[in-house]
Amino acid sequence: MKIVILAGGLGTRLSEETMLRPKPMVEIGGKPLLWHIMKIYAGHGFKDFLVACGYKGDCIKEYFHSYVTRSNDYFIDLENGSCDVVSRNGLDWRVGMIDTGLNTMTGGRLLRLRKWLKDETFMVTYGDGVGNIDISSLLEFHRDNGKLATVTAVRPAARFGALNLNGSAVCKFSEKSQTDEGWINGGFFVFEPEVLDYLKDDDTILEREGLENIAEDGELVAFRHHGFWQPMDTLREKQQLEALWQGGKAPWASWAQETSKSF
Repeated sequence: MKIVILAGGLGTRLSEETMLRPKPMVEIGGKPLLWHIMKIYAGHGFKDFLVACGYKGDCIKEYFHSYVTRSNDYFIDLENGSCDVVSRNGLDWRVGMIDTGLNTMTGGRLLRLRKWLKDETFMVTYGDGVGNIDISSLLEFHRDNGKLATVTAVRPAARFGALNLNGSAVCKFSEKSQTDEGWINGGFFVFEPEVLDYLKDDDTILEREGLENIAEDGELVAFRHHGFWQPMDTLREKQQLEALWQGGKAPWASWAQETSKSF
C-alpha cells in the first residue's frame, strides 16, 4: 500500500527555517521531519512512499538520492566507479519523489499522483505533523467502515490556560489543558481510489472541494486519536518537538532510543 506525503507547501509560518529548505526537511534530532513521518508508517510495515514535492523539492530529492552514501560504509573503485556497500542502514523503504508543481493545491498534488496510485487503497498525510498514530488500527477502522475516506481526528493541547468566569470572579483555571471539544483534521488519511474523482485540477483544495463533498455524500468517517499529535507550523512548535526528542520523550518515535546518529 502506498503512502502519499504532501510536502510541497511554502511553509511561510516557519520562514526562519524554510527560506533554504522545505518544511518537511526541517530537522528534529538531526533528521528531517519527513523521515520521522516515514518511520511512523514503517513501524507498522508500510514502506512504499510517494512524496508530493513542490517548493524546494530538489532538497528532498537530493536527500534521498544520496541517502545510501551518507548512511552506509562502502568501498568505491575510482577506476570504474563501482561501489561495494559493506554496511547497511537497515531501511528497506521505496521512496518516489514526484514534482507536483510550485503553486498546486493539496488536492491537485494528489491528483497529479494518480497514475502511480492505480486502483488501490492508499494513505495520505501532511509533511509537517507527527503523532503516535496506530496506523494498523487506523487501516482496520477504515476497512471496517467501508467508506471512501477516513480522516484521523485529533484534539490538540491548548496553547493558553483556560479561564471559566462568573463576572470578574475566576471559577476555574485550567493551565494548557487538552481542548474539551472540537476535533480537528490531523491528517493520516486512508483513501479509496474513488476519492480522486472528487478532485478536478491543480487548484483543488483537498480539504474543501474534496473532503467537504465526500462528507456531504456520507463517505467520510473519523478515526479518533486520543494520543500525541503535533504539527510543526511555527518555530515554537519546532523547538517543542526538538525538546521532546532531546529529552528522550518523543511520543511519536518508538525507535528514538535506538539511534541518535544523524546522517
